[in-house]
Amino acid sequence: MTTGTLPDTEKPVMIAEGVELRRERGLIPYRDALTAMEVRNAAIREGTQPDLVWLLEHPPVYTAGTSAKAADLLDPRFDVVTAGRGGEYTYHGPGQRIGYVLIDLNRRARDVRGYVHALEGWVIDSLADFGVESWRAEGRIGIWTRDIDGREAKIGAIGVRVRRWVTMHGFSVNLSPDLSHFTGIVPCGISEYGVTSMQRLGHDVAVADWDAALMRHADAFFERLGMPCPTT
Repeated sequence: MTTGTLPDTEKPVMIAEGVELRRERGLIPYRDALTAMEVRNAAIREGTQPDLVWLLEHPPVYTAGTSAKAADLLDPRFDVVTAGRGGEYTYHGPGQRIGYVLIDLNRRARDVRGYVHALEGWVIDSLADFGVESWRAEGRIGIWTRDIDGREAKIGAIGVRVRRWVTMHGFSVNLSPDLSHFTGIVPCGISEYGVTSMQRLGHDVAVADWDAALMRHADAFFERLGMPCPTT
């Protein structure tokens, strides 16, 4: 199959040469996913498993990146897990689609900044399919858009870890989460801007439709991985 199509199955399938797609329809506990990523990361480095794009959702959880500040955990109403990825505190929960991307950059451009740029571009291109304009913001990690009040707000988060040039973690996109759950933290350490979702912007997007959009733009994502990060 090609990366422009989406199989109607939860079974793993190959979406590109050496890249497996897994889609989950239930909620996967964050700690379980973290353990599974650690195992798969090691297997990719050893050459015993292919690269992986893993699409899923979690029960409500706050995760702390390597730059998380204690003062940004305002109300630990949910489980708090040290994630090992870059970044600060973030929230995951139902209605937020997660993309964990485990890719061997040894077989592509060994450029972490370029990898993050490509990951951001994948989300931005996919959001555009639903009429949502989004962008990168200088000095602010994540994917940004215009909220219903006209202010900039975050609609997607990016957090990665690279171990011996094999990536872990990835991105999250707010389809229809309970946005009040974000108030227990300062998301990504940025208090000046809010958080929004596709639903809040008037777009009711089913998980399958979002996953299909990602697959339509997957070829472009993998092509970008072979190029160093743009300078502009």
